[in-house]
Amino acid sequence: KHKMSSANSEKQEGLSAAASHAPCNNLNTGFPHFETAKELYAHIRSISKNESKEFVVRNFVGVINDISIPASTVETELFPLGALEYYTKKNMGWDYTEEEAEKWQLLLRGGEQGDYRAGITEKIANAIAALKNEPLTKRATITFPFTSEAAGGTGGSEANDWTYQGMNKCCRELHLYLEDGKLKCTAIVRMQNANIFVKNIHFFSTLLTHISKEIEVPLGEYTHWITNLCYDRDATSC
Repeated sequence: KHKMSSANSEKQEGLSAAASHAPCNNLNTGFPHFETAKELYAHIRSISKNESKEFVVRNFVGVINDISIPASTVETELFPLGALEYYTKKNMGWDYTEEEAEKWQLLLRGGEQGDYRAGITEKIANAIAALKNEPLTKRATITFPFTSEAAGGTGGSEANDWTYQGMNKCCRELHLYLEDGKLKCTAIVRMQNANIFVKNIHFFSTLLTHISKEIEVPLGEYTHWITNLCYDRDATSC
């Protein structure tokens, strides 16, 4: 297919994307639904709290109906608004100041495992191109670990080292798809510290909002799949 460059053609691509999607049966209707990130956050904090710091909830799946940025901005003592916005800027590959880094960068807020910026601009552009050019695509993904060293990552999966935090990213992939005339997303998360969730969801919401605007398709629901859920970062080998 040839590339359409005019503003009108781009608009048509967006409208076409909104109107076209694969017929489907989305089984996430069987998982708990939460109106906003605030409700899901409260839920995972409650179910992961335990006397043992090693307590793990496995294979939690929850669906957030409203993944817009305002609905996904959940301030906590650990993550006031300034911290949320700083980490999102950083992970989106956007500019931030030295003053912001000095003020908000804190190991308790997540280290290398939660740094997703390597190659992020190219990854987002690829997902946008997939959704614009083929609305039926199942290939619109953003994968966080194993980014090439040339792009600032740690290399391919053959180099994986379980002892190196920077290789063991908490969020593994975002899967984006068009359904019911909306942009939807499923996140696959290897490890979720419940107290870090608010940082993650602010970033994901911002990323999805950016893509939604680029393809001119409204945002739909967001599905959050967690393999290992712990209360905070005190658990071993998160």
